[in-house]
Amino acid sequence: MKQILVTGGAGFIGSHLCERLLNDGNAVICLDNFYSGSKKNIWHLIGHPGFEVVRHDVTESYRAEVDEIYNLACPASPVYYQYDPIQTTKTSVFGTFNMLGLAKRTKARILQASTSEVYGDPVCHPQNEGYWGNVNPIGVRSCYDEGKRCAESLCFDYQRIHDVDVKVIRIFNTYGPRMAVNDGRVVSNFVVQALRGDDITIYGDGSQTRSFQFVSDLIEGMIRMMATPKGFSGPVNIGNPGEFTMLELAEKVLAKVGSKSKLVFKPIPEDDPKMRQPDITVAREKLGWEPKVSLDEGLDEVISYYRDELNIK
Repeated sequence: MKQILVTGGAGFIGSHLCERLLNDGNAVICLDNFYSGSKKNIWHLIGHPGFEVVRHDVTESYRAEVDEIYNLACPASPVYYQYDPIQTTKTSVFGTFNMLGLAKRTKARILQASTSEVYGDPVCHPQNEGYWGNVNPIGVRSCYDEGKRCAESLCFDYQRIHDVDVKVIRIFNTYGPRMAVNDGRVVSNFVVQALRGDDITIYGDGSQTRSFQFVSDLIEGMIRMMATPKGFSGPVNIGNPGEFTMLELAEKVLAKVGSKSKLVFKPIPEDDPKMRQPDITVAREKLGWEPKVSLDEGLDEVISYYRDELNIK
């Protein structure tokens, strides 16, 4: 049995990770300040003999004896990370610094949950790990984009200077059950709006693209990355290379829900990427990983989840 720390463990992704790690026979410390995470996400895990919940902000140091650290702490939706951008930067930078310090002290392996946002509004398509990105360092998204870029830099410096065993993954758009109703990202927005019969809000002309990964695929990629030999640190893209326009996604959701919601077009937000698609060659070669869940299958699960959440039959 490993003692594993998951920061941001009560979040959408973190709760699924905690569940998987417990099912695999590990002891898990879930660390969360509940800014964007929710106790509801982990309520079913309370009482498990290997599960511990600690309310804590990673911008403050934390001490525990652990074998592995999954550092997921940071709001990932623009709605949340732009609400308090200074705190977002502090979480990405100070939080990663503190977790790297803990990994150094305990000789734990640490996986840093980075993001496709490090590529910014890319001019390279699809995006591979060798692409350095096109990021506005002073824009409204920079608190998250640059915070995560700095966190990656810290990881590799701790590896070079202190021999910390780091693993870095870049997570592309992920969706699934336990996303908050007001999460603010496109899949949850479209599904909730369609179920309620509200207008479907599309920013720009709907031609911008995204790639959508179901949460179970991401969790499998994270587990496999953590299990790679010391010396392989990434970064590794973890995402679904299937690419869809926002219009295509809206039409899929409307058809599946059977909604009469109308499409409403609004100005595109500042620095919103025009395209996003992962090159997962490295993940295939180094992890033996690729996504299994199609967008159609994943949307069916998410729609069912939100029907229950919203009490809409």
